Formats: sequence, structure tokens, C-alpha cells
Amino acid sequence: MTQDTTREETERAPPLSQAGRRRLRRLVLGISFIAALFALWQVLTTVFAYTDDAYVTSDLIPIAPQVGGVIVSLEIADNQAVRKGDLLAKIDDTPFRLELESRKAALRAATAALAIDQGNPPVSTDDKIGSGQIAEAPAAAERVSTGIAEAVRTAAVAEAQAAFKLAEWRLSQTEIRAPADGIVNNLTVGVGEMASAGRPLIGIVKSDAWRIVANYKENYVDGLKPGERAWVWIDTHPWRLYRARIEGVARGIGRSPEETGLLPYVAPTTGWIRLKRRFPVTLSLVDPPPDLTLYMGADARVLALP
Repeated sequence: MTQDTTREETERAPPLSQAGRRRLRRLVLGISFIAALFALWQVLTTVFAYTDDAYVTSDLIPIAPQVGGVIVSLEIADNQAVRKGDLLAKIDDTPFRLELESRKAALRAATAALAIDQGNPPVSTDDKIGSGQIAEAPAAAERVSTGIAEAVRTAAVAEAQAAFKLAEWRLSQTEIRAPADGIVNNLTVGVGEMASAGRPLIGIVKSDAWRIVANYKENYVDGLKPGERAWVWIDTHPWRLYRARIEGVARGIGRSPEETGLLPYVAPTTGWIRLKRRFPVTLSLVDPPPDLTLYMGADARVLALP
């Protein structure tokens, strides 16, 4: 009785409407499309290595004076291009010129004292006092004393010369010059401020060290080799691709940001999602156009062909 009732209910069940069939067809097509895209992505990622975790960088040179003092002249402006050897700023050289004059006078005095001592005959290493030379003892002792005095004067001259050269070098360091070609970046120092030895005052972005650093997932790293070609998209110049070459792949990364910094650290999470570890890959642009302006820290995307 139950089976007959079930059969009757099934026979009486209305067929799917045309709208329902369309919805089911769209659902099946959607799932198939997503599966096809996933399969295509898996195939493409075995042929192409793509990352959007990349950026433009160069070398930032912190310019720190070797001597301290008040800045009396600033010869540059923010974002200005400079050449190696260009004068950037001047420190008040008054105390350093006075120190140089003092060291020069000390050197002259030491040199004059040595010249006076050298007017006496030097001590011979063969001079020995024997039983037949007792009468010569006072003269020999005087020669020994004179030789010691001359050695002391010679050492004093050498010391004065070193002090003079150091003072001369310190005076030359009151002019701060560019160590390389580049662009002055984020200039905040001004005339009248106190410069401290060893404390950076000016930053210069080198103009000949531009490169792209792309952080690649660890499953890509083994297939990326120096010399292989790649394409770079730079967000400051959208809709243009630039040819690039892989220069090197990092052989190690830090596992935590608290490490020494000798190893690069790439955060493996974004929000609450944990990502695969990524390794920095350095690339250089191949024959970039002469009008291409690069900006340190700009985002980039890289497609490599391992």
C-alpha cells in the first residue's frame, strides 16, 4: 500500500518549470566555468610565474657629516638632481681653520727643534767604552744623550705632522659633497641647524641603482634563474609593460620581523589569511626608455617566464 501511494505521488509530481530548468542549467554552467578557470590557472602558473607583490627600489644614501658644527650654507633643494662631487652644504669652518693654524705652528716648532738637534753629530753604533777609552767617556755620554734627544724630536715632528694632516682633513669635511649621482629626497635640514658627526642630514636616491624586487611564493622560486626574462608592470606608468631580466633570487628570508635584518622579512599573512612564504627576486629593466622616471617604493607587478 505504501509503495503504491509513493508511486502515485511521484506520477502526480509536476515536472520542472522552464524557469527552473534555466536556473539549473545556469548553475551547472557556472560551476563548470569556475572549474575550467581553476584548471586553466593551474596550467598557466606552471608556465608563467606572476606576482603583484613587487615594488621599485634603488639605493638610498644617507649623507652624514664627518664633523659637527652649524650649517651656514645649503646649496641644494628638495628633489634636486645632483652629480657626484657636487657641493650640498657647508658647516661653519671657523674652529677648524683655527685648529689647522694651531697644528701648523706646532709642526713648525717641532721641525725647528729637530733641526737644532741635527746640528750635532749622530751617535755611532760602534762607539763603545773600553779600558783604553776611559777619557772618552764624557764625550760618548754626551753623544748618546744627543742621539736620544734627536730621536725624541723626530717622533715629535711625526706626531705634529699627523695632527696637522688630521686638522687639514677635518677642515675639508666642513664641505659636504654628493658621493654619487642621484636625487635629493625629503630634504628637511636648513641653514642654522646644528650638524652632528655621524648623524645623517641628507638622503640621496642613487640614479644608477634602480631595480625591481618581486616577492614570489616559495613554489615558484626554484624555477626562477638569473638571466631569465620577465615583464614588469609599474603602477606609476600603467598599461605599459617593460622588459626585465632576473638578476638574483634570495637564498634566505627571516621567519620573524624581530630577527637581525640581515635576512629580508616578507610577512606571510594578509589580514587573517596565512599565505605561502615568499622570497625576494631582484630584476633589472632591459633597455628602459630614456624618458622613464622611476619612483622608489612604487608598486609593480611581475610576470616571469621560467
